Amino acid sequence: MQKLMSYMRSAMERYDMISAGDRVAVGLSGGKDSVALLYALAKMRDFYPQPFELFAVSVDPQFGGMPTDYGPLETLCAELNVPYTIRRTEIGPIIFDKRRESNPCSLCARMRRGALHDTVKEIGCGKLALGHHMDDAVETFMMNLLNEARIGCFSPVTYLSRKDLTMIRPMVFARESDCARVVRRGGLPVVKSRCPADGVTERAHMKQLLTALEKDYGDVRQKILGAIQRGSLNGF
Repeated sequence: MQKLMSYMRSAMERYDMISAGDRVAVGLSGGKDSVALLYALAKMRDFYPQPFELFAVSVDPQFGGMPTDYGPLETLCAELNVPYTIRRTEIGPIIFDKRRESNPCSLCARMRRGALHDTVKEIGCGKLALGHHMDDAVETFMMNLLNEARIGCFSPVTYLSRKDLTMIRPMVFARESDCARVVRRGGLPVVKSRCPADGVTERAHMKQLLTALEKDYGDVRQKILGAIQRGSLNGF
């Protein structure tokens, strides 16, 4: 836990992610990354030099037309004294049942982001913390390079002028394994996605490719992130 919080504090201070008085909402998907982020921020709230309020928001796509059971997350948020909002949507039925999209991930992601951003603003938060870590940053960079022939990644901090909302990624220096370790050792609840495309996405394929490359080239994820930082790419 201390290791994860150390990585997070380094990123938060380097990129000035949180200011005194901020109302920060965590996008809580229920996966290990967002759960680890929520748990760590709740602990850091007690000692971080810039005092902030913390909230959590889950957007339920209702895959299969059925509401997701977020009960374990509701319990966790209550234990952490974090107000929790669940936004039920019809994204799942629209994508998979009505439209029957052959490549559903992009549209689904856009719709979920829109619902999340709107909900965060509705509860009065100006910042949205997302559970993206170093592995996500490197995978995004590689997908942009190999699939779209362009150099790019998401930013540690992104301001959305249309929504007047700032997105922050406090775990951008942490590894996926750090998140998994915190969830496992802390006995924290995870709500598995019921998305029909879960585990068969382009991101999953890129994860496998990077792991294969590490057999010959060492820690390629750390090397690629270092290159992104040295190039000051997308605000890194």
